[in-house]
Amino acid sequence: MSLPMMRIAALLTAALLVSLLAACGKEVPKLPPPPLEVSTITVKARDIDISAEYVAQTQSSQAVNIQARVSGFLDKRVYTEGSVVKAGQVLFRMDPKPFQAQLDAANAALQRNQAALAVAKQNLDRTKPLAAKNALSQKDLDDATGQYEQAAAAVEQSKAQVTSAQLDLSYTVITTPVTGVSSYAAVADGTYLNPQNAQLTTVSVLTPMWVNFSLSENEYLRVQNDIRDGRLKLPPDMNLIVEIVQPDGSVFPFTGKITFADPSYNSQTGTFLIRATVDNPKGVLRPNQYVRARLKGAVRPNAILVPQRAVQQGAKGHFAWVLNSQGKAEQRPLVVGDWRGDSWFVNEGLKPGDQLVVDGGQRLSPGATVIVAMTDGVAKAAAPASAAR
Repeated sequence: MSLPMMRIAALLTAALLVSLLAACGKEVPKLPPPPLEVSTITVKARDIDISAEYVAQTQSSQAVNIQARVSGFLDKRVYTEGSVVKAGQVLFRMDPKPFQAQLDAANAALQRNQAALAVAKQNLDRTKPLAAKNALSQKDLDDATGQYEQAAAAVEQSKAQVTSAQLDLSYTVITTPVTGVSSYAAVADGTYLNPQNAQLTTVSVLTPMWVNFSLSENEYLRVQNDIRDGRLKLPPDMNLIVEIVQPDGSVFPFTGKITFADPSYNSQTGTFLIRATVDNPKGVLRPNQYVRARLKGAVRPNAILVPQRAVQQGAKGHFAWVLNSQGKAEQRPLVVGDWRGDSWFVNEGLKPGDQLVVDGGQRLSPGATVIVAMTDGVAKAAAPASAAR
């Protein structure tokens, strides 16, 4: 081969190499990412019954302190400590002999004064006609009248003393004015009772039973705001039903109602006291038990409740993924409310009819194309291969 021809071949080879190198350096166009598989639900608004639970403590609706009304020696306790006692049942007996002696003395004084009254009346009856005939002076009539009135007053005084002595004697038999469960005897038999150690025991009424619980200031304000904004609706006259959950988790068979709400704020605990009253005919609930009070009857109208796993949290707060009209992912900021089981109330950010991504949202980005594998718990048919491409 001649030299010119060799040069032309070399130039062609170099040009081919340059073109190959240029082709190798060219960027390969990026393929779009494959669509992600997600599950969705259709957002719906509905009225939802609302309940709330609070730690509560039972309290007797009437705890009566049984005390001695007179001073004397305690003879005997005649009840079983801790038992249920009936109204009028005898609990203690005191030594009645000193009080019986006082009653006998008061009766004797009454009889003496009654006899003096009879004599004074007879004297007055004789004096009146004689004074009318001027056989006796007016002074004699005044003296007879005064003696009669003094004798009558002494009789009334003696009657009052008899009554007082009878009361003191009756107080030696100490009974309970209410039906309830009795406490221990605070004073032993044979003890001398006086105003300093008059407390004998306590009887606590078992039915109805009070159930006390507290509402924090923050929760109280939140409830007020929800009512004001229409997110919470209470029954008429605030007649919430109160269920009592016992320590073992069982529900007490009788329900109660709120009967008292303390209008004063407790600055030490930061709470408001709420009291419910519940029937306790069999005495199952006892005073000072810890239970849970479950309030029922409130309604959240047109509420949106979504699964907790559909709600995510970022630097700007809570958000969720929804599918727009083109079927692409769209991020929605949310304002969430309370929990309910494994779901979350959404106050703002979603509306009825939205397609909310429940599963698979962790890998989404705005505008991402998705394949919906399941909607409202129903599996969708597999998309054709051409559609997937």
